[in-house]
Amino acid sequence: MLKTRVVSALIAVIILIAVVCSGQIILGISVFFVSLLAMYEYFKSLRNAGYRPVRAVGYISCAGILLLCFDRVPKTLFLEQILSFKTLIFAVFIMIVALFSFSIFLHSKYNIVDISLTFFGVFYIAFLLSFIVFTRNLNNGFFFVWLIFIGAFSTDTMAYFAGRFFGKHKLMPAISPKKTVEGAIGGVIGCALTSLLYGLYLNKSGSIGFIPYYHFLLMGILCGIISQVGDWAASAIKRFVKVKDFGNIMPGHGGALDRFDSILFTAPVVYFYLSWII
Repeated sequence: MLKTRVVSALIAVIILIAVVCSGQIILGISVFFVSLLAMYEYFKSLRNAGYRPVRAVGYISCAGILLLCFDRVPKTLFLEQILSFKTLIFAVFIMIVALFSFSIFLHSKYNIVDISLTFFGVFYIAFLLSFIVFTRNLNNGFFFVWLIFIGAFSTDTMAYFAGRFFGKHKLMPAISPKKTVEGAIGGVIGCALTSLLYGLYLNKSGSIGFIPYYHFLLMGILCGIISQVGDWAASAIKRFVKVKDFGNIMPGHGGALDRFDSILFTAPVVYFYLSWII
């Protein structure tokens, strides 16, 4: 099992490096396809539990990620209007109207629970994943976007091994029986140290100018905590719909949503920290 997880992780890292290094638009398109796959897995788990999410609305919402790819390219007036905040809140309004229309005109098939779960899925998956692209669109975004993946993967890896070798006290057995207090602490420490090392590399290489090291340490601590919240949130959903994994696209890791559950939460943290504090 461990060997399978390691091999799958290595393949995923190679693909990730290739995608991120291919440029802003390729990354955005890739995030779009990941969001579609994650949305499919989420909807499938809901349908297996007896719910009927409005799948078309969920899939269409993912298309918004594609528009973000063009944030840093020369814009026409039409493109500027599409990417405006007014357009975003208008799109949310239209989505709410569309979902309630399903509940009103197809009330025998969809109810308030179905449209609520669909609405939640759009913000849980498409909205949170979009922060990967938002971060990539920042100045020096190519270097900063790695903090998202470093935060999620280092936390997951260190929490796994810390829990495996030192775990004794169960953290939340009702949601995720294998999680331990020692594993959670190890995940935060591992993320903080890895983020600090990445900050050391960036500052020494002169890639982004100089950013005080305590910022990388703080981001590492925040990502180490929020990454695990993302993992626990996915576990709570899986517990609710009674599935072990959302999918099986990655042997030993589950589906796309299983692999990106932590990234969903670390991406906004990195983006807001870089935008508001640094």
